[in-house]
Amino acid sequence: MTDTLRAGPQTRITLHFAVRLMDGTEMDSTYGGEPAAFSWGDESLLPGFERAILGLKAGDKRSVFIDAASGFGDYNEQNRQHFKRSTFSADEVEVGTVMNFADAAGAELPGVIAELDDDWVTVDFNHPLAGRDLTFEVEIIAVEHDAPEQAVRLN
Repeated sequence: MTDTLRAGPQTRITLHFAVRLMDGTEMDSTYGGEPAAFSWGDESLLPGFERAILGLKAGDKRSVFIDAASGFGDYNEQNRQHFKRSTFSADEVEVGTVMNFADAAGAELPGVIAELDDDWVTVDFNHPLAGRDLTFEVEIIAVEHDAPEQAVRLN
């Protein structure tokens, strides 16, 4: 008798997935293309999505409700920042434009121009799916052992 390997710690999972808004609008999907693959715990999937596939095996399919807090987090009004319009060039300022900004540590942080007037530009740094409840549809293609790399010492 052999044990069927299931998604969890020390596994590598290959899967197809779709993320949909509650009205059915598809926001992302690998169906119809190449499947995605990740190592459990590598932070490729948000914890709520990872919990949704815990214990699944190759061939399993599941559709799971993911509330906003377990998905991309609650919408945070403090993640909207205001900048003087004069700090932008005229051709780059348009509502809906995604721009990269540097955070305090110098890392790139994407933001969406949400509002503008003659003096100010409001940039929203929330994830576009923050505050949104979602449906996560998944089909597990393969589950394989994935032990972390360790140095081998030869005597």
